[in-house]
Amino acid sequence: MLLEKYKTEVRGELKEQFSYGNDLEIPVVQKVTVNMGVGKAVTNKGMIEAAVADLAVITGQKPVITKARRSISQFRLRKGTPIGAKVTLRGKRMYEFLERLFVVVIPRLRDFRGLPNKLDGRGNYSLGLAEQSVFPEINLDKVQFVQGMDITISTTARTDEECVALLQGLGCPFKRDDEA
Repeated sequence: MLLEKYKTEVRGELKEQFSYGNDLEIPVVQKVTVNMGVGKAVTNKGMIEAAVADLAVITGQKPVITKARRSISQFRLRKGTPIGAKVTLRGKRMYEFLERLFVVVIPRLRDFRGLPNKLDGRGNYSLGLAEQSVFPEINLDKVQFVQGMDITISTTARTDEECVALLQGLGCPFKRDDEA
């Protein structure tokens, strides 16, 4: 399991690589947020329910429906209209999701040559998937519409270098520097 790998291998490697004086300085994954924005839900209310059902199957946790914060007339959007769903994973479920993401889902992507290692500067990593059908839990016969999603991995790493080392230790398939 990924949590065991982190505790037994990755922590020691990070402590040695960055010469931390205290075990509490070693970066750890805090949470994983999976978000599906369903802009077409303004005209078709059934799309939100389908997105919520797919997200629940993928993450194993009940999603929260996100609503519009303000009205935008060009998009026919009113304040309070449901426009997406999100799930925040922590603990055991988070590590199980990350393991499935790194080992099963990402290698299934078409023309996959590695994830770009561009982070936000604060030790967090975000990636987008074009469709939910790359997850093996999704039954392709029951997919009503193809929907993309954003996955954000939040860590306690202070720098991007520490975050990349943490995620590579956990098995995240980044592009190698010679391929970039």
